[in-house]
Amino acid sequence: MERSILHVDCNKFYASVECLYRPEIRDKPVAVGGNPETRHGIILTKNEIASKYGLTVGEPLWKAYQKCPDLIVVPPNYPLYLRFSKLCRRVYEDYSEYIEPFGLDESWLDVTGNTQSAMEIAKEIRHRIKSELGITVSIGVSFNKIFAKLGSDYKKPDAITRIGSDNFRKIAWELPCSDLLFVGRSTTKTLHAYGIYTIGELANTDIKFLRSVFGKNGDTLHKFANGLDDMPVRHKDEIRDVKSVGNSTTTPRDLVNDSDVATVLRVLAESVAERLREQGFKGKTVTISVRDTKLVSFTRQTKLAAPTNLSTEIFDAGMALFKSNYHWGANIRSMGISVSDFDWEYCEQFDLAGTAERREKIEKIENTVDVLRRRFGHYCIQKACQMRTADLSDFNPHDEHIIHPIGYFA
Repeated sequence: MERSILHVDCNKFYASVECLYRPEIRDKPVAVGGNPETRHGIILTKNEIASKYGLTVGEPLWKAYQKCPDLIVVPPNYPLYLRFSKLCRRVYEDYSEYIEPFGLDESWLDVTGNTQSAMEIAKEIRHRIKSELGITVSIGVSFNKIFAKLGSDYKKPDAITRIGSDNFRKIAWELPCSDLLFVGRSTTKTLHAYGIYTIGELANTDIKFLRSVFGKNGDTLHKFANGLDDMPVRHKDEIRDVKSVGNSTTTPRDLVNDSDVATVLRVLAESVAERLREQGFKGKTVTISVRDTKLVSFTRQTKLAAPTNLSTEIFDAGMALFKSNYHWGANIRSMGISVSDFDWEYCEQFDLAGTAERREKIEKIENTVDVLRRRFGHYCIQKACQMRTADLSDFNPHDEHIIHPIGYFA
């Protein structure tokens, strides 16, 4: 039996919820974003009216104001968006037990074997979300997750698109290869360099050639383009293993030297370490991500001698990675750090240098800091070295950053 997969995407989700709660701004250009005064100022999403001005997600607010001087920017209200995400999920649960979130505003549903057809269910969900919650969704209907996602993106807002085994060559293959899930800017650039511009051209490219260019990812690209994705939609109650713990941020101002980087990285490392301790995790691999003002980005990782949940060790590893891999061709706009490769069976080895004893003392100190911050607030205790650059260190990723569901391949 051919599968029936839906991908439901809430249109302009954050902005739609904000306009629902603020009738006075519904007929105006609206964007949800950060505070332009602290330069945490990018567009997270915008309403349809703002889209007419050519505004794009991820665009700096200062640039957006140049295009649309009357733009209304509201700060994100994540608890409200989480509530609406849960309300949407309750609607989906009336049609399937197999519901897999992809961010707060998107979900796959497997409705194979349902008494109603996939198109009937899609129409019903679309109507119910609009009438019961006051926002709109676009839905893709297909026989696999990749084409269902492509269908929800195909026509917006408030639309349903079916990409079936009988018509995917006519619809999907005509689209640019960049529309395919997980084909990012770098992959698109490489494909274009070899004259591959559409999903159809990608589908008909020799798989051996794609392997030679992209390695094992070449198989995945070929599979997705040909509609051969067989990844299941996970059960709504399935617990998925956490592969890594991390935080990232767009910096309040450009980072211009190693000292600036250290300030931001220290805050991020403290947040990551606190999350690790909360979950009882220790990891052996530290990864940093860096994006500069030219929008060039890179990631680097290193293995530690022993698994850790200590901010000092995470920070030291991150700074060492940064200094050995970045040479200041441009200022830096955003940074991230994460810890992975968790080890629950590691036994600390004692040595003559007292390494184990020293790490134990540091862990006690950091656990004490965790307790103080839970009782008296995050800013009740800070490192003295951070006070010199409060403009860069005055943020709290542990409490402020939303944690999205685990990625597609996890």
